[in-house]
Amino acid sequence: MLSSALLPTRKRRRQTSLFSSISRPDRDMLRITSIRNGSTNIKVNSTKVGTGIARKSSPAGNSWASLSDGFDSDHVHSLNHHHTMKNNLQMPISRKRMFHGENRLFAIGPSAGVCFLAFASCTNDAKTYKRPNILLIVADDMGYSDSGCFGGEIETPNINSLAANGLRFTQFYNAGRSWPTRASLMTGYYYQAIQKSSAENRPDKWSRSIAHFLSSAGYHSYQSGKWHVSEMPKPHADAGFEHSYLTSYGASHFIPKDYVDDELADVDSIGYYQATAITDRAISMLKDHKAQYPSEPFFLYLTYHTPHFPLQAPPEDIEKYKNRYRNGWDKLREERLSRLRQMGVANYRPAVIEPQARWIYQDETLLRDTFGIDEVYEYAEWETLTEEQKEFQATKMAIHAAMVDRMDQEIGRTLNQLRESGDFDNTVIFFLSDNGCSTEIMVRGEGHDRNAPVGSAKTHLCLGPGFASASNTPLRRSKVWVHEGGISTPLIVHWGKGLHAVNELRHTPAHLVDLAPTILELAGDINPYDVAGTNYPALHGKSLLPAFPEDKTIERDYIYFNHQRNYALRMEKWKIVTSELDHHKWSLYDISGDRGETNDLASVYPDQLKKMLDKWTSLTEEFNNLNQRPTQQQISDGVIVKEQ
Repeated sequence: MLSSALLPTRKRRRQTSLFSSISRPDRDMLRITSIRNGSTNIKVNSTKVGTGIARKSSPAGNSWASLSDGFDSDHVHSLNHHHTMKNNLQMPISRKRMFHGENRLFAIGPSAGVCFLAFASCTNDAKTYKRPNILLIVADDMGYSDSGCFGGEIETPNINSLAANGLRFTQFYNAGRSWPTRASLMTGYYYQAIQKSSAENRPDKWSRSIAHFLSSAGYHSYQSGKWHVSEMPKPHADAGFEHSYLTSYGASHFIPKDYVDDELADVDSIGYYQATAITDRAISMLKDHKAQYPSEPFFLYLTYHTPHFPLQAPPEDIEKYKNRYRNGWDKLREERLSRLRQMGVANYRPAVIEPQARWIYQDETLLRDTFGIDEVYEYAEWETLTEEQKEFQATKMAIHAAMVDRMDQEIGRTLNQLRESGDFDNTVIFFLSDNGCSTEIMVRGEGHDRNAPVGSAKTHLCLGPGFASASNTPLRRSKVWVHEGGISTPLIVHWGKGLHAVNELRHTPAHLVDLAPTILELAGDINPYDVAGTNYPALHGKSLLPAFPEDKTIERDYIYFNHQRNYALRMEKWKIVTSELDHHKWSLYDISGDRGETNDLASVYPDQLKKMLDKWTSLTEEFNNLNQRPTQQQISDGVIVKEQ
């Protein structure tokens, strides 16, 4: 398993994964007998038996047994293994905690001292285990409570279905902004530590993407949509995707500037809408994969620009929501909070909206000349607005909802393709947003034509602080800040044949750096050292697989945040946070009951504050020392780095 701590440069011995052919037991007890240096004997109910390579339990203390269907015998088999273990270990297997994979049964047992993973061949008449496909879907600037399964009123039946038949992680964190999130997501490291690493300057084989590691294990990797990883700017050449379709964000969802395998492509703009084009390419990649590699697994990284500004959507989608938001953002927050509480997602006091927490890049006079007097640049109570302002703001939220709705439709098309190809049940699907909804207001490209139909290619609207705060209900602040509203992601995990527990919440704190080790374990317990060499630093995240069968906490020392001079650290139930808006005065919150960050305990627990501040400082230095080749983006973000 992968450690969350940075490792010394010496090579660690790889822990061997199991190649198992044990049939499914009739009872809830698996007995491992006569475990010695030379062999491992495994009995199941004295008659059901199999063989496997045993390895030690994970650093977190979780023990796994993986049992593959199809092999039955009346005697005990044995084979060599690489670890010294005690005799006669027993692993109780609770059927309630099992989750199923194709031709196998995963089970977690906390009392065992050994760990089994089956991701490959069986002997004799055993069926070969087919490793799961991986589909990673990322939305752009989608609020924590925008989807229906996280309390929203927007029509998201496909996302809701994934949640109803999967898991919802309620305390999953991102990096606060598009590029740090995507860099961390692709590499498994906190953004501050990731070195610039294109194909031409990777002498230390650092950094590498998930695709690099998966390809070493026989996966075929594809990327379609937004990329935005300056540390490895070309998804095909630098990040190792076999085929990529990069949609370059400009100032319109209707005007293409797209790249195929890193080369600028000639894309017809007639009828073009970015989310649809991204899905078309993804489906084409899936079809080609099925035709060329029908028995081999794939990794598809599907990333939408939706609902990032400018607010633009097909008119038929906007029409569905044109009257929905006229009651305003205050009412919308109340409605969403009520549903979140009924779901058990947010049983705490909601954040207080701060009018000063707004984000404007350009001069406000310029913006007023562009958008007119109906734009609202900071939060105010809905009833204080003019009727014209209410209409304008409600229209913007309708477009935002239409964009989320359209993205859900496109996700549905992708899922249908998986169903048609027979791959849906054996595909692990992750859905998340790259950061919280944004309060920013700006204009780019050709500007904003007030006479054009709202939401069309000639308009350039931003959601703004009022409805963005409602989209992040019940959390504090928004994109860029590292308060909960900026860094909280509605993570959904679905795996038709792999999850026994469905439609359940997972409350463990987690971070997007955890997805790389999770995916690498799903793909066969891939060890980065075997691919990248002895000097490769340990991934910062931890596998989330132990939380799949039950709502348990993944033990970790910290979760770290640092973006554009906004800083935070979470350790167990505690969180410290500060920003330029707060004049860098640190606050301390007990997040276990106060994710709204309403009760600052810094003066009550000064020792806890100091302990965490010292930890944040030491981590910052550690990550900076690890990063020998920072990007210009990291420097401009305010990350302290070595001189070039």
